[in-house]
Amino acid sequence: QVQLVESGGGLVQAGGSLRLSCAASGRTFSSAAMGWFRQAPGKQREWVAVITSGGSTFYEDSVKGRFTISRDNAKNTVYMEMSSLKPEDTAVYYCAARLIGTFTTTPRGYDYWGLGTQVTVSS
Repeated sequence: QVQLVESGGGLVQAGGSLRLSCAASGRTFSSAAMGWFRQAPGKQREWVAVITSGGSTFYEDSVKGRFTISRDNAKNTVYMEMSSLKPEDTAVYYCAARLIGTFTTTPRGYDYWGLGTQVTVSS
């Protein structure tokens, strides 16, 4: 079993920054691909970024150059630094773990999910 707990969300003005954290339990963390997804009201959950067990990172086009995903295996934690935030980034952000395989942008490809943290960007 893997439990994921997100933190770091909040209200920020456009152009501002936030740092999200996802603390994971379980010894399988270091071998898991870790992803961040988001879901805005009335919209489907969408992939934002992923970091593989080897440290490779991939980003959805709209966040490239603004978001940075990283991981600290010693702390069982994955982070996402978000800068130059826009109102359209407003959503609940979810952390997810994929235990087997490289990475995927499809939500059903992930085995465990956190409960999410709200990010609101005001204009």
